[in-house]
Amino acid sequence: MIGTPSSFAATPENARGRHDLLAEMLRALRLTGSVFLNARFTAPFGIISPKRFDERTPMARMTHISIFHLIASGGATVQLATGERRKVTAGDILLVPFADEHKFWSGDGVEMAIAEDVIKPSPLKGMWCVDHGGGGEETRMVCGFLESSEFVASPVFRTLPALHVDRTGDDKLSAVLTATVREILTLADTAQPGTELMLGRLMELLFIEVVRRYAARLPANATGWFAALNDPIVARALQFVHADPTRRWTVDVLAREAGSSRSVLAERFNEVLGQAPIEYVTNWRMQLAAERIRNSADSFAKIAADVGYGSLPAFNRAFKRVTGATPGQWRDSADSTLSHSS
Repeated sequence: MIGTPSSFAATPENARGRHDLLAEMLRALRLTGSVFLNARFTAPFGIISPKRFDERTPMARMTHISIFHLIASGGATVQLATGERRKVTAGDILLVPFADEHKFWSGDGVEMAIAEDVIKPSPLKGMWCVDHGGGGEETRMVCGFLESSEFVASPVFRTLPALHVDRTGDDKLSAVLTATVREILTLADTAQPGTELMLGRLMELLFIEVVRRYAARLPANATGWFAALNDPIVARALQFVHADPTRRWTVDVLAREAGSSRSVLAERFNEVLGQAPIEYVTNWRMQLAAERIRNSADSFAKIAADVGYGSLPAFNRAFKRVTGATPGQWRDSADSTLSHSS
C-alpha cells in the first residue's frame, strides 16, 4: 500500500531519498556563488536593486542568476516589482530567485537611490561596498549571487517564490545557517586576499541549506518541484528518473517502479508538477545534454546516446523543442558567452 505524503516524509529511507534527489538536482545545476556587495545603510535610506535577469534575452536560457541578501543588523522594508512587501530584520536571509528589480528602505518618504550610483570598489576583487543614508539607525547587509546552468524548462528556481525570506530560529539547522552567515560577514569585512573562493563556496552552501528548509516546510497541498519531494508517488518516480535518465522510460514502466498505476502517476505529476511524466523525463534529459554541450567537446551523437537517444535526429528535435535552439546553436552561444566573459 502506498503511504501518505506525511508518512513518506517521516521514514529515514525516504528522507535519504529526498536528500539524494535534491543533491543530484543541485549538482546538475552547477551552482557558482559569489559575494558582490558589503553594505552599510543608515536611516532614512532607500535603495533600488535593478533587474539582473530577463528570460527574454538570448543568454537567459544559458545561465541563471539569483540574488541573496543577508541582513546582519538593523532592518528595512523590501518590495518587489510586483508590489509585494516584507519587513526584514537582523538574521533574515532573503533569496530573490529571478533577480528582478526590488527596493529596500527605512523611513518615510525617502528618496530612492539606484544601487549602481552609490556603490564603490572594495579591497576585495569582485566585491563592492556602499555606505549610504541619513546617519540614523544602521542596517548592515551582505549581498551575493548564485549562478547556475539551469535553463527555462528546468524546475528548481521556477518553483521558488519570487521572494523567499528564511528566518532563523533556535533549531540545529538554524544554528548552521547562522554560523555560515556569520562567517560570510567576517570574510567580507576583513577582505583578505584569497577569500573570494571561500565566500563563493559559503554562498553555495547557504543556498542548499535554505532550499532544504524551504522544501521541508511546504504544506501538504503545495505544488512545484520542491513539493514533489514530499509526494510519495512523484518523488519515487523522480528518484528513478534521476538515477537512470537513459533508461527507456514509458509511463507504464515509471508507474511500476513508483508503485503506482499509470493513471494515478499521470494525475499526481499533473497536480504537483503541472506536466506529464514523460515530459519531465525529456526536460531532465535536455538539461543534462545542454550542460554537456556547453562544457564539453563531445559530439552531439555521443551526448544524444548518453542521455537516452539512439537517434540523433530525434535528439535534435527534442532539444530544439525544449530549449528553442538546436544543439549547434546552443554550443555556438556557449562559446560566444565564454569568449565575451574572458
